Amino acid sequence: MTASGSRSQQISRVPYLPGLDGLRALAVLAVIVYHANSDWLPGGFLGVEVFFVISGYLITLLIVAEHERTDTLSLRGFWARRARRLLPALVVMMFLLVVWTAFFERDALGALRGDVIAGALYGSNWFQVWIGAGYTAVNDFAPLRHLWSLAVEEQFYLLWPLVMAAILRRGRDRLPRVALWFVGIAIFISLLVGLLAPRGPIGLCTETPDAYWMLGDRCISKVDALYLSTPSRSTGLLLGAALALVWRPFALLRGPMRNKGKLMDPIALLGFVGLGLLVTRTHILTLRGEDGLHADRLLFWGGLFLTGLFTVMLISAVAHQRAFTGRALGNPALRAIGERSYGLYLYHWPVFQALRHETGVHLKVHEFVGALAVTALITEFSYRVIELPIRERRFRESITSLLESGPGSLRRRGAFGAIVAAAIAIPAFSVVSLAAADLKPNEVRASLDQAAGSVTDVLEQVGGDGGGDSPSTSFVPPHYGVFALGDSVMKGAARAMAEEGWVVDAIEDRQGKIGAEIFVQLKDLGVTMDKAVVHLGTNGPISQETLDVLMEAVAEVPRVVVLTTRVERGWTNANNTKIRALPEKYPNVVLLDWQLVSELCQGECFAGDGVHLDRDGVTYYTEQIRLALG
Repeated sequence: MTASGSRSQQISRVPYLPGLDGLRALAVLAVIVYHANSDWLPGGFLGVEVFFVISGYLITLLIVAEHERTDTLSLRGFWARRARRLLPALVVMMFLLVVWTAFFERDALGALRGDVIAGALYGSNWFQVWIGAGYTAVNDFAPLRHLWSLAVEEQFYLLWPLVMAAILRRGRDRLPRVALWFVGIAIFISLLVGLLAPRGPIGLCTETPDAYWMLGDRCISKVDALYLSTPSRSTGLLLGAALALVWRPFALLRGPMRNKGKLMDPIALLGFVGLGLLVTRTHILTLRGEDGLHADRLLFWGGLFLTGLFTVMLISAVAHQRAFTGRALGNPALRAIGERSYGLYLYHWPVFQALRHETGVHLKVHEFVGALAVTALITEFSYRVIELPIRERRFRESITSLLESGPGSLRRRGAFGAIVAAAIAIPAFSVVSLAAADLKPNEVRASLDQAAGSVTDVLEQVGGDGGGDSPSTSFVPPHYGVFALGDSVMKGAARAMAEEGWVVDAIEDRQGKIGAEIFVQLKDLGVTMDKAVVHLGTNGPISQETLDVLMEAVAEVPRVVVLTTRVERGWTNANNTKIRALPEKYPNVVLLDWQLVSELCQGECFAGDGVHLDRDGVTYYTEQIRLALG
């Protein structure tokens, strides 16, 4: 081998960078904390974007290095290495999950079937966009929702070698220019995401159509599509790939940057501070006062690009082996977590879901600690017994050693046959159960669907649309004995309330301000009522001005029952304080302190979120309102 060839191979070699494992550790910990309780770290989901940048950097680095060494690129070898790295733990996780669900969450088996198929085909992100089960959807037992990011990465791994092979065929001397193109495309995608992101409130498709795209008769959430789709999430991958083309670890040590390692540390510190600010201030959806949920401007108007840019700054320092950043991030603790980051990401979400049974429920500190301990144990077992042995092609020896470990082998204890029988019967039962299960909605969705026929859209009924034509001169405004207006909590009890003869207007995601406007329009239309029931404030803050407008609109109603809310959100206490003060100012108001009296309900009162009503809760809720109405 010539000296120049030896130098080329040395430059092309991709060294192990412990600092990248440390960066992976911080990223996966941020994601795990966010998934446990988003109030603790509202932007922790950005850890996934950090993973994307690292993947773009390392994969492109490996492709270029192989091409420099061999003047070719083995696609089969590349994909085989990725399969050995990713598939084993994924298969084990989904196998364990199917078994768990078949025994402990059987009503969710039908919904899980589609997730399993999509996960196995690495298409979870597109599947979730299609069915409307995005990152922020609540109330489902959705233990595979986190696979969307693995789908994005795997789709990248499938296509990127082909892209790079075409680029490298035209010569490696063009790579710096290609890096600029990658950055330009990432900027373009970021601008396009900002232009496409919805700017108004986000609720149901029928209520906020501007927040959705219509594909036939299907509503596709813009937020879900922009957050989950592969093209819109490729900015981090492209930025990492661009860095790989101009910033290779061994090449740095042979060029003018070889003695500039200390200059990279301030850049890394700036990147770390930037990421810290983003993960503490960014959301996917954010409340804007009383206008309801909106797409977070910081995230969709450049936040993802900034996350990628700050991560590039950190990787730049880590890749320079004479910078302190790599040694700091590569400390043994972070390195150990980073080496297991894939397993931690893969297993933590199903463990969290098994504990809380549905999305949208925040874990308490002690629950989080326990779930994290279980996750760590499963991850370590998977890492040592499944992932490393398969990656190093010694899986058979690993399993043999496991079966024969301990004081006396399993065979000698006579337990081996029982274990084999169970290992066949349990998966068979679970797979058959998964295949045959009916597709059922979650308990909250089922309750709301059952109640839909008992709900009345009063403005549509009386002919007022808040901005359409005035009613005709022959219009006779209706009179209601009892009229109830609320959100999804009330909607869950609509059938029982309608059986009492009450008119119920309740929809999901209704904000207090919208409810006040409905009462104003009913008053303007001349609608009268003997009694009214108001239950608003679950979905966002209510200002005193809004409450005053509502109360003035029902000033002529002899008796108005107003309920407090029991949802655990940042606005709950402020809303309830204002509601509790209403009887002092408005003599026709009767307070039903649902936050307090709901604690006295016995039986199956609430869904897993502790907010929506279950069977006994519906009866109790209706009874308490009947008592308050007198």
